[in-house]
Amino acid sequence: MPASFTDDLRLAHVLADDADSLSVSRFGAQDLHVVNKPDLSPVTDADKSVEEGIRRTLSRARPRDAVVGEEQGSTGYGQRRWVVDPIDGTKNYVRGVPVWATLIALMVDDEVVVGCVSAPKLQRRWWASKGGGAFTGRSLLKATECHVSDVSRLDDASLSYSSLGGWEEYDRLDAFMALARRCWRTRAYGDFWSYMLIAEGAVDLAAEPELELYDMAALDVIVREAGGTFTSLDGTPGPHGGDALASNGRLHEQALAFLGSLPDDESDPDVRPRHPGSVHEIRSRRRAPARPQE
Repeated sequence: MPASFTDDLRLAHVLADDADSLSVSRFGAQDLHVVNKPDLSPVTDADKSVEEGIRRTLSRARPRDAVVGEEQGSTGYGQRRWVVDPIDGTKNYVRGVPVWATLIALMVDDEVVVGCVSAPKLQRRWWASKGGGAFTGRSLLKATECHVSDVSRLDDASLSYSSLGGWEEYDRLDAFMALARRCWRTRAYGDFWSYMLIAEGAVDLAAEPELELYDMAALDVIVREAGGTFTSLDGTPGPHGGDALASNGRLHEQALAFLGSLPDDESDPDVRPRHPGSVHEIRSRRRAPARPQE
C-alpha cells in the first residue's frame, strides 16, 4: 500500500464503520422518514444522518479537504476531495431489500486514489488505494485481494445492470439489448454491487446510462486496482462522464462498440476515425433476437 494513502484508507474504514452503525440502526424502522427530491429519487433520514456523520468526522480529521456529498453538495476547496454517497441503493433501503451500501472515495485533483464500499446487510466491504490493490473482507486485517476475471469473449461474459428504464429513457435501449443478447448471461444485481462483482471476478461487464460522481468515484478505483477498466460510455477513463462502463479490461472495447456514443459529425477532426472493431464494424455482427418458430 502506498504510504501516502495509508492513513486516508484507514480513515475511510473509520467513516464506513460509523456509517454502518447509523444506516443499520434505521434499516426497516417503522418511523423511517422518506421524501422525494426534485428529481423524484427518494431520500431518507438515514441518508442525511450518514452524510452528516461523515462530514463531522472529516471536519475534524481532514479540515483542509473538500467534501462532495449526494445530500449536501460540495463544500470546501482544495486539491483533495472526499466524495460520499451515504446510501447507494436508497430505493432498496426503503423497501427492505438488503442490497445497499455507503460509498466513500478520496480524489486528488481529478483522480480517485482511495475508495471504500461498505454493505453492512450483505456483511461485505470492498476497498482500494492507488497502487495498493483492491480487497474485500471484514477489516483491513481480514481481507482477500480482488482480481477481475480473464473472460475475453462476449459470448462467455456475464453482464450486470441496474434497470432497463434508464436505457430506454436515454434512447439507448436497443444498443444495450444488442449487447445483452451477445453475452452469455445477464443479471440486474444493480447499483454498487454490479461493480464490486466485477472486481471479484464474478461478473465481467456492468454499465449504466446515467450516474453522478458520488455514484462512481469509489467504484472506479476498486475496479481499476482489481485489474479492470472503468470509463464513461464514450470511453473516457474515470468517473466524470455522467455514465459508466466497467469491465475486466479484456471486454471493454467490445462492449464500447455496442454502447459507445456515435460521433455526430464525421468531418469533425476531433472525432476518432473508424477502424476494425469499432462500433460501426461490430454493429453488423450483433446477434439478432431469435424468431419464433412457425
